[in-house]
Amino acid sequence: MASSITKIPTTSLFKHVISSSPKPPVFRFFSTVTTENRTQKLERIADELLDLTKLERYDYSILFRLKLGLNRYGPAVSGVTSPAASAPGASASETKALEKTAFDIKLEKFDAAAKIKIIKEVRSFTDLGLKEAKDLVEKVPVVVKKGVTKEDAESIIKKLQELGATAVLD
Repeated sequence: MASSITKIPTTSLFKHVISSSPKPPVFRFFSTVTTENRTQKLERIADELLDLTKLERYDYSILFRLKLGLNRYGPAVSGVTSPAASAPGASASETKALEKTAFDIKLEKFDAAAKIKIIKEVRSFTDLGLKEAKDLVEKVPVVVKKGVTKEDAESIIKKLQELGATAVLD
């Protein structure tokens, strides 16, 4: 890409970003005179970013996130709050809506004589292979299924208990 614009060394790019002057008023962005200058400026910045090494791009990305006020885990202030925290006097219908809907099935212990039957049962509701199911059952206490509805979880626990295992609903 041939361009008549001179390249700025990366050190001056960082100095420019760090010591940037205040931004012009918004009405200047809508004029046609500055549109051409903005396009040239954006092309120049894009060319400079493409010329950076991998390490310099990484340093630039960190600097850019810091300038925007972002950190590694997202925005500094989160707007997500739980309904229970926002309304301390929640009614019974609201607390019922907040009840847990997904449950985990935890295998706590099992009868050694029923190990093979338990492995077969674990395979039937987890879609695991024989080796994976065997390894999972041998790690007791362990969660064998996550995110199950209460009805499904109770039926699975009932089957495991009939085979001689101790399973609980978490």
